[in-house]
Amino acid sequence: MADAGVLRAAAASAAAGCTVAGVVAVTVAVVAGPGPGLTGYVSEAGVTASGYAGAYRIGVFALAAALLLLAAALPPALRAAAALLVAGAAGTALSGAVTCSTGCPLPPFEAATVADLVHGGASIAATAAVVFAMLAVVLAPAAGRALRRVAAVGASLALPLSGAVGLAMLLAGRGGLVGVLERLLLAVAAGWGLVTAGVLGLGQRRPIVTNGSPGREPDL
Repeated sequence: MADAGVLRAAAASAAAGCTVAGVVAVTVAVVAGPGPGLTGYVSEAGVTASGYAGAYRIGVFALAAALLLLAAALPPALRAAAALLVAGAAGTALSGAVTCSTGCPLPPFEAATVADLVHGGASIAATAAVVFAMLAVVLAPAAGRALRRVAAVGASLALPLSGAVGLAMLLAGRGGLVGVLERLLLAVAAGWGLVTAGVLGLGQRRPIVTNGSPGREPDL
């Protein structure tokens, strides 16, 4: 229906806006905050002692909203991907609501508090849900060529980065390697969400016209 298409286009545009706002806010908190730079986790910008903790949380909640809006913007046939994005939004919101302690310690190399484990687990689960959402789009023929191409590029980058981050956390612990890999993975996830939102928004606004009459929706 046309009304549903307009609503999905609006959700896609809002998702793009929330993604940009969230990335900017988190980046400002990470760069300007008192954290350890590339040798620490992004989440360290949100610890209570940081003067930019408010900006970090606003950014995280904006990204959670972006995932929800992106789920609403997806075509009805992509229910699995939408459900994964909703799960990713819930994990992202939880990671913003629960603050880790200084250094955001995680096992096996550091002693972690309950809040550290909740925050770390929610962050990991949220990222994993977004990566699986990419795969769900790739594996769904109903997604159309454009969405599947974007998801394929995102997944081809995110999957090896996810594996590298996991191994680095288990074998090396907190440090420059994990810090750089984590930032690259988060950048890929945000980039995929932003480009996907753009494809969805533009696709819904430009229906195909054949022989002077409206045709089917564009092959997303």
